[in-house]
Amino acid sequence: MNLIIDIGNTRTKIAIFDQSSIIKKMVVSDISNSLLSDINNEFCIHGIIISTVKLIVDDVIINTINKWNKLFIPLSYKTSLPIKNDYKTPETLGQDRIASVIGATHFFPKGNCLVIDAGTCITYDFINLNQTYIGGSISPGLSMRYRGMHEFTASLPLLNKQRLNTFVGYNTVTSMQTGVDYGLSFEIQGFIQKYFTNFGQVKVIMTGGDAEYLASMIKYEIFVNPDLVLIGLDKILNYNAKLLD
Repeated sequence: MNLIIDIGNTRTKIAIFDQSSIIKKMVVSDISNSLLSDINNEFCIHGIIISTVKLIVDDVIINTINKWNKLFIPLSYKTSLPIKNDYKTPETLGQDRIASVIGATHFFPKGNCLVIDAGTCITYDFINLNQTYIGGSISPGLSMRYRGMHEFTASLPLLNKQRLNTFVGYNTVTSMQTGVDYGLSFEIQGFIQKYFTNFGQVKVIMTGGDAEYLASMIKYEIFVNPDLVLIGLDKILNYNAKLLD
């Protein structure tokens, strides 16, 4: 079994994989020694991988896992990958971005894939049919757009996402909500169309906390999977385990 830890901007996802399938998943705000001990006692863990958006992983986590004496991979740009990475600055590439495109190859191993991660930021990442990661784009996410309008203006309120039945806002609040919702959905559709124009047939996959919310507004066929990054991390761990055999 594999222990997968994905440390994000606001939360941490933990998953146990058994033969490429998730058998347990949890979302926590912090990782504690007791939580790691409970996992190690409950499951027969063979390998661990950690991905993080932070610059470094907490020493408490590292020291605890190192004591287990198992295959442990703190993901970095130096980690061996089961795909080719053509990104010009791999040391600056978000670990969740590379993991998500590798997760996409689990479902579509022989096609062009555009992965859209709708989290704090919206990331667009493209991997071609030769399993070569090309690159992508980064844009503000839903909550960031709301927060930006509030923090950089004198009087606009701080709002949360809310689906409306109107395209035209009838007051300040609904004008902001339609601006964020439709502005972002038009952006996503524009990116998808651009990839279709340049690369032909492309599978579109969405993941992240706002994936379901946004996918329902997009006219293109979209495959939504909230566990894409976790699946990609599991594939990276299994790939490195085979290299050591």
